[in-house]
Amino acid sequence: MIQRILVTGGAGFLGSHLCERLVDAGHDVICLDNFFTSQKSNVTHLLGKPNFELLRHDVTLPIFLEVDQIYNLACPAAPGHYQYNPIKTIKTSVMGAINLLGMAKRCGARILQASTSEVYGDPEVHPQVESYRGSVNPIGIRACYDEGKRVAETLFMDYHRSNSVDIRFVRIFNTYGPRMHPFDGRVVSNFIRQALGNEPITIFGQGEQTRSFCYRDDLVQGMMAMMNNETDFIGPANIGNPNEFTIRELAEQVINLSGSRSELIFQPLPSDDPTRRRPDIELAKDRLGWQPEIMLQEGLTRTIEWFRSIDLSEYRPPTPNYQ
Repeated sequence: MIQRILVTGGAGFLGSHLCERLVDAGHDVICLDNFFTSQKSNVTHLLGKPNFELLRHDVTLPIFLEVDQIYNLACPAAPGHYQYNPIKTIKTSVMGAINLLGMAKRCGARILQASTSEVYGDPEVHPQVESYRGSVNPIGIRACYDEGKRVAETLFMDYHRSNSVDIRFVRIFNTYGPRMHPFDGRVVSNFIRQALGNEPITIFGQGEQTRSFCYRDDLVQGMMAMMNNETDFIGPANIGNPNEFTIRELAEQVINLSGSRSELIFQPLPSDDPTRRRPDIELAKDRLGWQPEIMLQEGLTRTIEWFRSIDLSEYRPPTPNYQ
């Protein structure tokens, strides 16, 4: 059935790919973005499609649309971006959720919240399961993002319990792939950009902290599986790749796959940086029939080739904190 679908943050890395998938499936798609960290070029190829519309708007302000589904992806996700204006970051998560949940209530729309593994903080449970309540520093430099996303989850559940709003929510773990902003400050984009320039690769700490990296296509497929799940399962569901790598292992893979002459350099570990991150995805496998298919070597190869194909001069660091 053809749906009218709103994607907030739709011109971003994940949002643009989601919009593309939904447009190709024949849905009427409204892409909403304020272009703080996203690129209009991510969705330029969709502008001529009769079932695609692009709106410049900030979700902290009310907007009135008639839609059947809402994917809420609006919020800077890279630490350098969300720490640049922490008050705006938490407003985006909290006020954005209030505005969009109000729309969903009025329209009778189903709404999905793109939450994050950062709700687990620096976890004391490994791998992270959805029942774990997290270990978050509420006054740390990452709290604007971590706690903003936690409050958004609270709002989603309260609108569901109090007003019967049809909600879904997923907790997204580290994701990478083509259309990442080259200057978003995340490890994959940083490492690839540095490796292709044969520059020293910057590792914080000794690189022993771990992450699990999910390729873009797998992640978007997981979100769509949750949105279109017609059972009583509303989430949360971890969406990520359960294969765990140290940051140093990631850097070494990028160097090898890119044929780089880069060497590793080490800097102090940032405050509140999680030491371990790995999703338990048994719930998504059982309730959604979803699991990632693209392994790290294949995904990195595709991403490196995309980085080779772009002109870095066309991308500007959106904040001074991108390194």
